[in-house]
Amino acid sequence: MIDFRWHDLRHEATSRLFEKGLNLMEVASITGHQDLKMLKRYTYLRAEDLMGRLG
Repeated sequence: MIDFRWHDLRHEATSRLFEKGLNLMEVASITGHQDLKMLKRYTYLRAEDLMGRLG
């Protein structure tokens, strides 16, 4: 059995929006998060992507 929940898609989508370069307010507007603390909880950024942005 695959351990998959529809809710997992929200986590994935939130992280990918940040990787595309959208800012906090843009992502929150798309995902419907009203609390930035909860938005942070849904965001999983990959270390290699962060390093790439730093140059």
